[in-house]
Amino acid sequence: MRDFPSCFGENGVQVADASCSSNVGGVSKAYQNLVTCIYQCKLHGKSCIISVIWSKNLMGHCLSVEIDDLSHHCLCKVDVKPSLFSKRRGSKCLDLNSISSSGKKIDLFWDLSLAKFGSGPEPLEGYYLALMFKGEMVLLIGDLRKEAFKKTNATPARSTPLFISKREHLFGKRVYCTKAQFCDNGQIHDLRIESDSNGIDDPCLMIRIDSKTVMQVRNLQWKFRGNYTILVDGLPVEVFWDVYNWLFGNSGFGSAVFVFQSCLSAEKMWASQTLSDDDVSILPWPSSGCFGDSNKLPGLGFSLVLYVWKNE
Repeated sequence: MRDFPSCFGENGVQVADASCSSNVGGVSKAYQNLVTCIYQCKLHGKSCIISVIWSKNLMGHCLSVEIDDLSHHCLCKVDVKPSLFSKRRGSKCLDLNSISSSGKKIDLFWDLSLAKFGSGPEPLEGYYLALMFKGEMVLLIGDLRKEAFKKTNATPARSTPLFISKREHLFGKRVYCTKAQFCDNGQIHDLRIESDSNGIDDPCLMIRIDSKTVMQVRNLQWKFRGNYTILVDGLPVEVFWDVYNWLFGNSGFGSAVFVFQSCLSAEKMWASQTLSDDDVSILPWPSSGCFGDSNKLPGLGFSLVLYVWKNE
């Protein structure tokens, strides 16, 4: 089995997070209501990374937007606090650094007046969040696309933004549920992670997608870190897990990390299998087609990172 941190190279997914790197019994429950979505877009012909952070506290819903260049230099950042969300719609004009000598402004528009929320901080439907630069719709999130274009009078982006990563914190005792997609513009699925520690000598881990069990790890006390690849909608998705703190953490409160990484090629799927069939059971996911030319598969390289905190 490959060591969990070494599974990710320079072009892989970095799962280290200062807030999650240690198991502390008094860790803030604020993480339970924190979702970070990361997009790759273009501003003035230059690639950039836009992080959209949805959160929720006692005062209400919050939103943070940060724009970085590819060298991780922050171009701008804005926090939309609950007081601004009281109107459920609004806009802000942001100053950009190091983009061009003129027109260094980006406009942020949002409308959550009809938004529907689930248990988490991220809206499910009935909303839009739009970023416009020089009259071009750089990034548009949400299902109210027509309303967003009407409000902003923006033109469609010349290059399509890519949804490349999502990070989410989950809390629970034995079952952890969320909504998940495994490629840019992919189908949204119900993802369920279950840990069974009733049998002290043989704890196990199960992952279900839309109520179907797609992976089961036995002998978890020996296989607390690992990786395997499953099929979702005909695409290979490599699953990395690290549940050490679940099993050996202190104070009955442990964090685990799960990464769902769409594979770059079908060949990688078979090359990555490092555990024996006695350790992991893989159930095939229904697919209407085959892999074909993996280079033509859209959206490969998407990463879903889940920080899962166990409460006893």
